[in-house]
Amino acid sequence: MRILLAEDQSMVRGALAALLSIKGNYEITEAKDGDEALAFLKSQEFDLLLTDIEMPGRTGLELATWVQEQQSKIKVIILTTFGRSGYIKRALEAGVDGFLLKDAPTDELQHAIEQIMNGRRIIDPELAMMAIGEQDPLNDKERRALRLAADGKSTAEIANSLFIAEGTVRNYLSEAINKLNASNRIDAARIAKQKGWL
Repeated sequence: MRILLAEDQSMVRGALAALLSIKGNYEITEAKDGDEALAFLKSQEFDLLLTDIEMPGRTGLELATWVQEQQSKIKVIILTTFGRSGYIKRALEAGVDGFLLKDAPTDELQHAIEQIMNGRRIIDPELAMMAIGEQDPLNDKERRALRLAADGKSTAEIANSLFIAEGTVRNYLSEAINKLNASNRIDAARIAKQKGWL
């Protein structure tokens, strides 16, 4: 079984790859961030994408959405340290097959992989309950602009990155600030990140 493992922390990635290699008959390809993972997805065949959420470049949720849009047969498991309701909800919307916390025992991960490859969906029950929480008020464009703002990018840099006018960026950020009752773009990004909406 071919697994693409996307995780930006090299120690965690190495440990996971080693554990999986011992546990089962898996051929593992490691990606150090979301952009490298996407390049692998476009150029090679995999049975399973095992991905972190927060990574440089594309996030695990963006990778899951890409897989869904391609109507790919690849199964997707999100492994994260964050049990935020916004993440879980967005993961479910992106059609992920599994959502597990990184501190789950290795046997649980292997069992989840087996179940998912047999067509089941595995979401940690506590996490599933959290997903019923608050609604994410941001749309995709506001989220992208806010994420870049959180990285310290100026309005002009955000406009260049998203290929839109500076005025449009200001509108997106202003909408996000209003929706989150924030005092400025940094405050809005902090609130959105805390809730798992970024």
